[in-house]
Amino acid sequence: MLQEMIFAGFGGQGVLSMGKLIAYAAMKEGKEVSWMPSYGPEMRGGTAYAMVNISDEQISSPVVHAYDVVVVFNLPSLKKFEPQVKKGGILIWESSVIKEAPTRKDIKVYGVPAIEKSGSVLNEVKVMNMVTLGALIKVNPLVKPETLLEALKDTLPPRHHNMIPINKQAIELGMSLV
Repeated sequence: MLQEMIFAGFGGQGVLSMGKLIAYAAMKEGKEVSWMPSYGPEMRGGTAYAMVNISDEQISSPVVHAYDVVVVFNLPSLKKFEPQVKKGGILIWESSVIKEAPTRKDIKVYGVPAIEKSGSVLNEVKVMNMVTLGALIKVNPLVKPETLLEALKDTLPPRHHNMIPINKQAIELGMSLV
């Protein structure tokens, strides 16, 4: 089972963290992984994406041009990566900010209002990426939710461990939205 994914948006939206976290969780479950981040020089506000591959077997190359899963947080990323979703693949898009819905009919499309819900339900917009990650593992159970939380403890700097409970709530919220 090889799953080729990309997480894309503006710098500061947590796309690199999402990719790193799911890759680390998959590694904890004994899977082969690759994580390849890319971001512009602006860091915050510039374009950022992370390619992640998860497999039961060795991964030959981290670079792909068609994806099983695409997660996008802004319109430029939607326009760029929607055509690159494999037929039958999954596209998750941030529906509270992106006002143009995806148009493809040969893929599974999930609009997740992560920014809106993380603000209104959890009062913490910073966890919008975890809301989206919760939606992803609900529709495509690549890793167990508990492994994702274990990986969060390992990847989050100790000074931010106080955010783990709200990240858990965000993942659960995301799972309930799809």
